[in-house]
Amino acid sequence: MDAPHSHHESWKHWFHRHGPRLLVCARQWTRSLADAEDVVQEAFVRFWRHQRGLGGEPLALVLTSIRRSALDLARREGRRQLREQRAEDPLEREPMLFEPLAEGDDRRSAIEGALQRLPEEQREVLALKIWGEQTFEQIGASLGVSPNTAASRYRYALKTLRRELSSVQCHD
Repeated sequence: MDAPHSHHESWKHWFHRHGPRLLVCARQWTRSLADAEDVVQEAFVRFWRHQRGLGGEPLALVLTSIRRSALDLARREGRRQLREQRAEDPLEREPMLFEPLAEGDDRRSAIEGALQRLPEEQREVLALKIWGEQTFEQIGASLGVSPNTAASRYRYALKTLRRELSSVQCHD
């Protein structure tokens, strides 16, 4: 009777420790926080039930699963929902990567805009490196590119962000 409880506690501890960063990464590939939460839950359950016995770093396996789940979700729902949204309001802005901003939060708004303008392949490497804490080798394996390509995309993303954000003053 003690083993299931320990088993239960181990997944809870792992998810408590890594869940927030998994959610931030998932948010980079989904249109809403609710979609990101669904993708993280689906990927984590799939990992815990079927993949945790596989070799490899668990966080990298879950992040790969999250990315795939998010891309699947986007393919299933993205085009239809986007057409519906545009039909209702053709002037509607692109969905935000993070939660709505407080009034007057110019720095965060500038960061949000700069992240949105990054090419998708740079933005996803940035998310996996910073929030997913993955190595370039792990990122390359996840995305099907060489570690050098992943590192280059990361450097380009940082260079672009630095350039765009250098003129924005922090209002604290």
